Amino acid sequence: MNAFVLWLAQGFGIGRIPVAPGTFGSAVGLAWFALLLMTGHPGPYLVGCAVGLALSVWLCGAGEKILKAKDPGSVVADEIAAIPICFLGWVVALWRNTGVFPTPSYFFSKHHLLPTLGVFLAFRLFDVWKPWPVRQSQSFPGGWGVTVDDALAAVYVNVVVIVVLLCSGGL
Repeated sequence: MNAFVLWLAQGFGIGRIPVAPGTFGSAVGLAWFALLLMTGHPGPYLVGCAVGLALSVWLCGAGEKILKAKDPGSVVADEIAAIPICFLGWVVALWRNTGVFPTPSYFFSKHHLLPTLGVFLAFRLFDVWKPWPVRQSQSFPGGWGVTVDDALAAVYVNVVVIVVLLCSGGL
């Protein structure tokens, strides 16, 4: 059972990649984001975000115990759970402005791929940089410390996305 839980905490094993496991975990998060968009409605998207965070807290805490390490780099469930939150402001703005919940093809189309990549890279920047209170949140016990810092980094990304949307007239 521990092997299976660790496999999930490590993003189906992708966290075992020796170089930049958090970036590869974030890429898996893009797939989770696309899956949540495929529900076609904000309710399941929001529930999926909440469930993803709750699972991340549990899986990351279990991963720490199994590996006997604080926030091990191979545990990437936190990055996976945070990516859909990074896009929340943009998703809500699109839904509010068009009345239609966006599909994965919107974000991964040729026209919007660069801004989607920008959100991804902004998350990686805030996750590595850890501005206040992201770094401080890592002191929370167990999986909370592992997950909350990524959720807070996602909040920073949303601030950037909302500012960009406001400046471009998208809100």
